[in-house]
Order: sequence, then C-alpha cells, then structure tokens
Amino acid sequence: MAIENGTQAPDFELKNQHGETVKLSDYRGEKNVVLVFYPFAFTGVCTGEVCAIQKELPRLQNDEVQVLAVSNDSPFTLRVFADQEGLEYPLLSDFWPHGDVSRKYGVFNDEKGCAVRGTFVIDKEGVVRWSVVNGLPDARDEQEYLAALGAL
Repeated sequence: MAIENGTQAPDFELKNQHGETVKLSDYRGEKNVVLVFYPFAFTGVCTGEVCAIQKELPRLQNDEVQVLAVSNDSPFTLRVFADQEGLEYPLLSDFWPHGDVSRKYGVFNDEKGCAVRGTFVIDKEGVVRWSVVNGLPDARDEQEYLAALGAL
C-alpha cells in the first residue's frame, strides 16, 4: 500500500544516470518534488510517460520544483535511456538493494520485480501532498502533476 498524503516522505539516497548521488532531503526547504516511479526503461508505456514529462519540463521543473524519476534499472541503463530519449531531468536507480526505495513508498510489485506507476508530489517540508498509483499497464497524465503543484 502506497504511503498516504499528509505523511512525511521517506528520505532516500540514489544514484542518477550520471552516477551522482541524489538525496530527497537535499530539496527540503528549497523545492517541491515530483517523485515519479516507473517500472523499466525502454518499455512502451514508460517511455511515453518520461517523454511526456520531458515535453512539459519547462512547466514541471523550475526554481520551485524538481522532477525525480525512479526505476529499478541500473544507472548504466538509465544513462543510455536518458541519452536516447533526450531526457534532461534526473533518472534515479533503485536497482540495489533492489527496489528498496520503491518498497518504502509502497509501490514495489514483488511478483514483477519492479515498481508500479506511482507519483508523489512532495512539498518543501518533505510532506506528501498529492499522489496517484496506477497499475503497470496504466499510464499517468502529467497534467495532473501540474494541477497538484498549482494547489500547493
């Protein structure tokens, strides 16, 4: 079960597609965060979702908001994926310990070995203010992220 709105977002430390460490707590007091979990790079629905975020990036990521996308792929896979798709925001690897952060957020599917499609809008104080969790085949609408950010 996914963590509930109004609760403190679990902190984490993951490597991005460039091998750099990214910590959620680094944004506390500075930026709201749109945290997007997706199953795997190079799959149809996932590619569509991350490319839709890239298309809306000027509205989704700015001085007030940071987008962080998390999958269970290795950082090396994420580097190739980001380069191929022209993604200009952090893709974080929840590869090892496998799915640790996805589990903390309640979006890891043990049977499939990957995260389901969970998105969490986290405010500057580190509190989850909005979330949506979809099953593996069901794409999310990035316009909902914009609406949630507008409500902060």
